[in-house]
Amino acid sequence: MSDHISGPRALAEPIADITDVYAFPSPERPGRLVLVMNTLPFAQQDDRFSEGLIYRFRLRQLAARADSGPRLFDIHDREVTVDVVFDAPEADDHHAQYGVGRTSEGISHSFRTGERSGGSSNDLRVFAGARWDPFFMDAPAALKTIATGQLSFAQPGTIFLDGKNVLSIVVELDVATLLGTGVELVGVVAETLTRGTLNVRIERVGRPEVKNLMLAPKQFDQVNRDLEIRDLYNMEDAFHLAEGYKGAYRARLDANLAFWDSLDGKADWPVEDAGSHPLLGVVLDDFLVVDVSKPYAEHGTFFEIERALLNGETHQTCGGRALNDDVMDTIFTLLVNAGLGPVISDGVEGATMPASTSFPFLAAPNPEPPVPPAHI
Repeated sequence: MSDHISGPRALAEPIADITDVYAFPSPERPGRLVLVMNTLPFAQQDDRFSEGLIYRFRLRQLAARADSGPRLFDIHDREVTVDVVFDAPEADDHHAQYGVGRTSEGISHSFRTGERSGGSSNDLRVFAGARWDPFFMDAPAALKTIATGQLSFAQPGTIFLDGKNVLSIVVELDVATLLGTGVELVGVVAETLTRGTLNVRIERVGRPEVKNLMLAPKQFDQVNRDLEIRDLYNMEDAFHLAEGYKGAYRARLDANLAFWDSLDGKADWPVEDAGSHPLLGVVLDDFLVVDVSKPYAEHGTFFEIERALLNGETHQTCGGRALNDDVMDTIFTLLVNAGLGPVISDGVEGATMPASTSFPFLAAPNPEPPVPPAHI
């Protein structure tokens, strides 16, 4: 489920649960970068954002490393953030809220939820409101694959609870103003934090399915087999993991990445001398990588920059993650056969209501979303 329900705390506090993060150059305004954070799985049209949270985007400039070590990027120290916060709903209007987007560079704009124009200027515009969940994947088939050890995708597949809604925040920012001129590679992470004098990180998301498909399964990890690791991982700084739990993350990822690699009956990712999976360091650098100097592309950009670096090649696309990109086929193919064999497809090629190429990009919410499952 991408990052839906990615741990016990997300299940207990769904308002702070980030379901997906997207980052891509604007298809309608060159020189702008679009950031999308979706929250609250199974949202209803009249659900509201929490006035007790900070919804934060963090951006760091990256530099591709010259060596072919376990990590692909050097991360610059300078960080640009965009914080979105909300007031409590008006007493006479329980469906709308007022909010403000603020950047670390001193730009801020107010907006009202649900308004398609959002708060806007040449440098920054913001939309917030309920939207159709753009993520598409046959989640039950993926879980069956983990449970049985056999690829269980059907053709065609089925989107899990198709038509569900999320609460979306869409930010469009001017790259030159916020990041500077001459910037190319940027790392993007989204977070939810408590709002007040002490900001505690509740969840953070970079790439899809790191937590639910690569960290959640316990049965293959002989070191930490009884440990629910995702809440610990959510509290970490994505750009600088603390030392305390690195060993646990490495053991879990080595075990689970090896499981995914085994599904086609051969080892397409031979382990390194130290016994680590070749993707371990890449996965732990858990942020979307966007080339803001390249134009928008609808499909095939997710992980293209990282894959090119792994192959010693020059990347061709903007990378990042576009709303209509079939990232799950990319992920399954990468994990199972390293891109050396046929595409591993979950049988789902696109959302029932695709995103558009105009702000705020996501489709309008489903007025009659499916009822969420009683047990998740």
